[in-house]
Order: sequence, then structure tokens, then C-alpha cells
Amino acid sequence: MVTVQDGRATSMRGNPDHPYTRGALCVKVNRYLEHSRAEDRILYPMRRVGPKGAGEFERISWDEALDEIATRLRAIIDEYGGEAIWPYQGTGTLGYIQGESGVAGRRLWHVLGASRHDANICSRAGSYGLTWVNGTPGGMDPENFALSRLILLWGTNTLTSGHHLWKFIQDARKAGAYVVAIDPIRTRTADQADEHLPIRPGTDGALALGLMHVVLEEGAEDRDYLEHHTLGWDEFRTEILKYPPARVAEITGLPEESIRALGRRLAHTRPTGIRATHGLQRHEGGGSALRLIACIPGVTGDWRHPGGGVAFSTTGHMPLQPDTRMDLLAEPVRRLTMTRLADHLEAEDKPVKCLWVYGANPVASTSDQNRIKRAMAREDLFTVVMEQFPTDTVDYADIVLPATMQIEHMDLHAGYGHMYLLWNEPAVAPPGECASTTETFRRLARRLGLTEPSLYDSDLELAEQLLASDHPALAGITLDRLRKEGWVRLNVPAPFQPFADGFPTPSGRLEFASARAAAMGHGRMPEYVPSRTAGSAPPAGYPLALVTPASHTFLNTTFGNNPELRRRAKGPRVLLNAADAAARGLADGQRVRVHNRHGEFAADLEISDRVRPGVAATTKGHWAKLSPGASSVNAVVEERDADMGRGPVYHDNFVQVSAL
Repeated sequence: MVTVQDGRATSMRGNPDHPYTRGALCVKVNRYLEHSRAEDRILYPMRRVGPKGAGEFERISWDEALDEIATRLRAIIDEYGGEAIWPYQGTGTLGYIQGESGVAGRRLWHVLGASRHDANICSRAGSYGLTWVNGTPGGMDPENFALSRLILLWGTNTLTSGHHLWKFIQDARKAGAYVVAIDPIRTRTADQADEHLPIRPGTDGALALGLMHVVLEEGAEDRDYLEHHTLGWDEFRTEILKYPPARVAEITGLPEESIRALGRRLAHTRPTGIRATHGLQRHEGGGSALRLIACIPGVTGDWRHPGGGVAFSTTGHMPLQPDTRMDLLAEPVRRLTMTRLADHLEAEDKPVKCLWVYGANPVASTSDQNRIKRAMAREDLFTVVMEQFPTDTVDYADIVLPATMQIEHMDLHAGYGHMYLLWNEPAVAPPGECASTTETFRRLARRLGLTEPSLYDSDLELAEQLLASDHPALAGITLDRLRKEGWVRLNVPAPFQPFADGFPTPSGRLEFASARAAAMGHGRMPEYVPSRTAGSAPPAGYPLALVTPASHTFLNTTFGNNPELRRRAKGPRVLLNAADAAARGLADGQRVRVHNRHGEFAADLEISDRVRPGVAATTKGHWAKLSPGASSVNAVVEERDADMGRGPVYHDNFVQVSAL
């Protein structure tokens, strides 16, 4: 809710009537109005005048920018074909019109025959793993955690990355719920839990099997549910029996008795709600880990109870209709994978000649930072960046186009952590010459002389098209209603039990055994796949497993330039256990070098019992150019795939920490 006076936004607050947020804002968004008026806001189109990477630009007009872009795009298409253009889109503001769904720009790219962008950076591996079991990555309504009596916060720091859920967890605790945090780091959420299990990174799948083993030992499996609502139980039971608690203790580094105690709680506490979020699946066995965790409510029968099940994302329950308009593609085109940016830019066969970046900051946010910098320094690579601030990626642009922020454009939102659609009406006019993503692409289509009518649909028309579904969850939800009310809950029951009438799998059951997974090479039955740092010997000289969780003050790299939030973040830090620091002769507060064969970054050392021996931890989100040595954590993250969906491996890299 934004208050406007004389065309200027003067205050912003959460809506206290919203059932999920209850009016609370996080530390990041609390400073949003200040951020929108920051001195370094990009307000006008710019053209590069210095070497790539230097961030030297001159102001130009929109006409000049569009003319140069149109000329360069036509020349690239004529010589190399449309596939030489890569529209590199990030999640940005997460809106369905301006942001993540690809509505903005997708039609234009299809008309031009550009390469398709595979946006795999966020939740791909885990989504695959959950889909093989449940038929969808959609799970519990997070509000139902208020009804849970055992809550497992598995690889998720709720108070930093999704604090609205905490209110429902607190409601459950008042009713007697027991809360367990399973995390390699003792996070601020783990501090508030009843119990913290400091698991070895990347061994979560083994723990899931061990807990189910204890459920079987207790004779507490829900046999009726297994018989009538699952597929492949007898085969999967054999797999579970291979992982007794003693073996799982060796794998996970957890005490055997802790595994047994939690297994007994799980066996005898209904309902059990499990919250497992995106960080959990960013390692080599990430998809398999989520697949195994998704099996737990099938064994315990928790899906039959309100407050039971797994919550990963609610996106699978959002029946919006993003218009892919594949009919606008004259012929099939290649897909370029988001997390393989350096690989694709280095390829000489069918080279990328235009990189168009929007809603993303890949130089700071994507794996293998040093290779990306070298690849983006190519003089023959025409790079356009649509941005609000001079990010690390902007420094490599040939043309920069000024982008609007949330309070300045229309959008339709569907959060992946709740069951509501939200309408974002612009509160103020864009500053300077900033333009929304959709408006920018409409302008470019006109400059290119394109005649496809759908390229010029207004934002309201795009919103109407998104809502044009006969799915019962959208019954009664119109654009007019959204614009009047601001937010509307999906037309689903409360409490919402997503699989009460069966699962959206081929069998209609929860599938321990999945023919679809087998067809894609992932194995018919779920199995434990360790992360590289958990399942192989460290390379010589790099013995520490690095995990890179979210910062409390940044949203990925968004807000990474905000002076006050940077002050609160205290610069890049790396946490080491006292034993690991002593073995290296390092002191608390010392500036250190975190490095491997891919690169390095500098950070201040914090000696802490928040991490177990053998683990180094640092937060993502710092801009490289604002960090010591002009490098950040992704300089040491390898461009490598997880086990499913080509997801990234941000939490699965070996490093060394040394004195500078």
C-alpha cells in the first residue's frame, strides 16, 4: 500500500488485511521507496563509450537507442539468423506481465526467431523431483502449517527467506507443535526452532530414507493410505530398508540417536508439515533429495490430514494461462540454458551475437563468474541490458535501457509461497524516461516495423489473457475484481488439501515408482544421490564444502547497492568452524581469500559454531564490483548441473580458505 502526495510516493506499508502477510514487510522491502529514488537509479537510455566491463556510458535518446538496436538486430538476423539472439530473462520482480513468466517479450522473440531461454536457475531440480512423486511441484497451502503438530523446516531459513510463514508456525507452536530445523548452518530460524539438526551438506536424501526407516521400525506406516493412494510401495520399502539410522548417521554426520528420535516423532505425530525450499535442491543430488522428501507423506499418510504434507512451491496450483504463442515461431529454435551462460557465449558453432538481459544480473548471480566476464567482454557480442541500477552486468552492455520498478508499472503476481493472486497498480509515474518491460518491447516492435497485432497488446489485455482460464481455481476471479480488491485467494477450500481427490500423476496416485522419471533417465524408484561435496573426496588443496545461502538484507543481488542494507550486511563474510580456522592459522575478523581452481573472492572471516567442521558458509547477493577484489561468491561456483532439470549447484563446491 503506497501513499502518494503531489505525484510522489511518500510512504509504503503492508496491507494488514491480507491473510498471509498481515501487513508485515521484510527488511529488504521496507526501504523500497528510498531505493526507488536512489542517486544511482538509471533514468535514461545510455550507450557504451568505454571498454566492456568499465561501465562508461553516455546518455542518448530513446530514438537513438531504438534505432541502433533495430539496426544491429536486423544485421545479426540477416547474417546469422534469429537464433543468434539470446533473450536472457531472470525472475526480476516475479510478475506475470513484466517478469518471470515470459509474457513480456516472448511474442517478440518468437517473431524474430530468437533462441528460447531455459530459465532453470531457481527451482528446476526440486520441481522435477516433486513432480515424479506428486505430479506437480505444488504442495501444501503454507497457511496450513498452523494446523501441523510436527514441523520440519528442511534446508530453509524461514525468518530470512519467507518470514510471513513464521506467523503460522507460531500459531502451530501455541497449539503444541514441535519445530525442527534441518540445516548445515545454525541460521536465525534454527535458533528459534525447538531442535536443530546440523546435517552434512547434500545428504538430505539419506536422512529422508533414515527417517522413513524408523517409521517402519515403529510399525507406523499408514498401510491403508499406502494401499489405496500410492504406487510402487513394495519396491520403495526395499530401498528404505537399506538405510538404517546407523548408516544414515555415518552419511549425514548426525548422531544416530537424533535420527531415531526425530524418526519416532515423525512416526507418531499427525499431522507433520515439511517446508523444503529452493536452496535445498541446489546441489548435484538436489532433485533426488526433494523426490525422497516428497515420499515421506506417502509413507505416513500425512496428505490425508490438513496441516500434513510438503510445501515447496504453490506455483503448481496457479492456473494462469501464460500465452506462449508458439505459433509465432516460423520454425523450431534451440534452447539456451540460463546457468550455462559462459558455455553458450564461448561456443563458436552457432554463436550468440546478441545477448538481451532483463530481470537478471548474471555477472553477479550466475555460476562461473570469471568465464562470464571474459565471454561478455567480446566486442562482437551486442549486449542490451534493461535495468534500474548500474549492476555488474550493466557494465558490459552496449546499450542500457532504463526500467521501471514495482510502484511504477502494472503487474499480476502469484506468489510461490501462498495461494493468492495480487494486482499491482502503478502508484506513481516512472521517473526520468524509465519504461516498463512490456512498453519497451512494444516500442522495439514498432521500430522494427513488425505487424503482428499481438505484439502491441496493452498490459490490461495481457492480464485478461492470463486470467482467461476455465480452471475452477479461477472461478469468480476477474481482472476488474482484482483491480478493485487488490488481492484474491484462489477458489480453493480452506484448509486446502491439494491431493484429497487424487494426484495429478499418470496413475492418479502418489508415485514412489515413476515410469516418467525412468523414461527421463532418473530411475524408476527414488534413491539417495549425494552432492559432490558429500559423495566424493575433495580435490587436492580444496577440502571445504561451500554453501551460499540467501542474505537477510538482499534479494539475490537486488538491493545489493542500497547503502543502508549494505551497511547491515557488513560486507562479504565467510563462516568457519573454530577447528578449521585454527588448522589454517586464521583469526576472527581477518580478511581471507576463498578460492578454488575456478576463481576466488575476498571476505572477512567469522569464526563460528554455526557451521560444522569441513563447511564454509557465505551469503549470496553481494555485487562483485562493490566487493573487495571486484569478485563475489560465484567466482568459485562451477558451471555444472544438478541431477535433474539442469538445475544449478550453488551449494556443492569445494574451496580453500587462506590468509590474504
